[in-house]
This record gives sequence, structure tokens and C-alpha cells, in this order.
Amino acid sequence: MSEYSNVKGGKLKLKNAKKSKNKSKHHEKKRKHEEESEQVDDDATKHGGWWNVTYFKEITGPIALEFQPHCYVKALDNGQFILGGPHPEGNGPDPEEILTAIRISDSKIALKSGYNKYLRVGMDGRLYGRSDAIGSMEQWEPVFEDGKIAILSAMNCFISIDDETSDVIATSKKNW
Repeated sequence: MSEYSNVKGGKLKLKNAKKSKNKSKHHEKKRKHEEESEQVDDDATKHGGWWNVTYFKEITGPIALEFQPHCYVKALDNGQFILGGPHPEGNGPDPEEILTAIRISDSKIALKSGYNKYLRVGMDGRLYGRSDAIGSMEQWEPVFEDGKIAILSAMNCFISIDDETSDVIATSKKNW
């Protein structure tokens, strides 16, 4: 937890991005109208701005894995993962529950915890975040079917939750 307190938050700044000094009233009206006409995503509202991924190209950058309503996979400082406790509606995941997804091919990703370690499945079937680099065991394949998503490990097992211990495991050959 102490490593998370050292992370600096702030607005993303792009180098060489120039601000427009002369905004016309027409442009402001058009932008305001576009913002008002946008559809509100109920799921994003219920999850503090976090929304469901619907296709592979959306899986990049910060992500959270939700297994039960408002319960996300949580990284522990020993490299293990558990299912975190429920959050109130309208709140997103805690910092320990946010992973970074890195696309490594047209069908595979790597997942990195907030402790700067890549996720893999151990010999016991549990999920661990202890790898310093991406190898074949740190590669995951998202599978989309009937509006749902499952994540397949390099061992051809899907990520799930152990009901008794709340550990995150990858031992099932079935996706749901």
C-alpha cells in the first residue's frame, strides 16, 4: 500500500500540444451541443467512470477486473491477487485494483500490477504479479462471447475466483 502513496496523480500533459487562444462562439456552441447530446453510460456512472470493454482494441492502459458487482481483483504487496471487497455504487476501483494492460499482439495482452510486476499463473494455479519482464507465461488472451469477456492464460485456463479463499486463480478450462 505504501508504494501507491508515492504515485503522483495529475492531468495528462502532451508535449508540443498548443492551446487555441482564439475560440469562436460558433465553436463553443457546437461543442456544448455535442456534449449535451452524448448518451450517458449507466455502467460507467455506476462504476465511477469505468466502463465495460466490448472489443479487443479497447484493452489498453489502466483496467480493472470485476468478478462480482463492484468487486475488483486486488494486488497484494506479496505478489498475490485476491478479490477485493465491494465498493459503493458510483465509486471506481482502488489503486491496488487497477492493472495496466499492454497489447503485445493482435490477440494477446500483458497485465502489470501497480507494484510494477507482470502477472502470470504459478504452478499452484494462483495468479501472481512477480515477473519483471514479459515472457510467454505473462501473456493473456481476452475471449469475447455473447457480450461477456474471459481471460485465457498461457496454460490454457481462464481467470476465476476461488470461492473458499477469494484468491484469483486460473485453473478452469471453461470460460463461464
